Amino acid sequence: MEEKRFRNTVEFQVSGDYALFSDPVTRVGGEKCSYPIPTYEAVKGILHSVFWKPTIIWVIDEMRVMNPIQTETKAVRPIAYNGGNDLSYYTYLKDVSYQVRAHFIWNLNRPEFEQDRNEHKYHNIARRMIERGGRRDIFLGTRECQGYVEPCVYGEGEGSYDNWPGEMAFGFMYHGITYADEAQLEEDRGKMTVRFWRPVMRKGRVVFCPPEACTEKRHIHEMEMKPFPDKHFRGLAEFSEEGGAV
Repeated sequence: MEEKRFRNTVEFQVSGDYALFSDPVTRVGGEKCSYPIPTYEAVKGILHSVFWKPTIIWVIDEMRVMNPIQTETKAVRPIAYNGGNDLSYYTYLKDVSYQVRAHFIWNLNRPEFEQDRNEHKYHNIARRMIERGGRRDIFLGTRECQGYVEPCVYGEGEGSYDNWPGEMAFGFMYHGITYADEAQLEEDRGKMTVRFWRPVMRKGRVVFCPPEACTEKRHIHEMEMKPFPDKHFRGLAEFSEEGGAV
């Protein structure tokens, strides 16, 4: 299989005892059931916990499913909006492990950070953060599912579906949300857009469709870009200039 690599590619393995990549359809009645594989947005969220800056946009290229896809249903009592709790059944993925390959691009919607576009710097920081397990806690779809990140060489090691004949299709599936800050297409600018796609796994690998290539999507509502302060912190001198205590 031809492997596409970028100059700022990062590779890591994420694993955990449980994961819950919720299918939105199952959440209407209070129950939750996980998709068989992580969504694009979930993997991107993991990378955001590893390392994030508004200057860059993470693009998830592909993923290997290392462990067998298996589920476990648990009875839980989530807190209700009106107080109290109800008995619900959540279906989790169990004993999960994935290898991920990703790269970043510049966020051209943020011209104020143009002077901060240092590819070498951010690539090295991202790799160091992967080695340290991330800057923030890693969650596999939901907070109760703790995940762990470590560096890997993508493609090394034996996966449960490496010799799986044919392909495994997962049907119509949530891909992610495009916020105004990261909109690449003119039609998506100034809007919050939800995306869908139809993933297929071949020999344990899922090649992700980039957000701008998702043709099945819906604009949810108008949305403004998140503002960042014009004035950046310049150390203790900033407090001294403004009369604050040093």
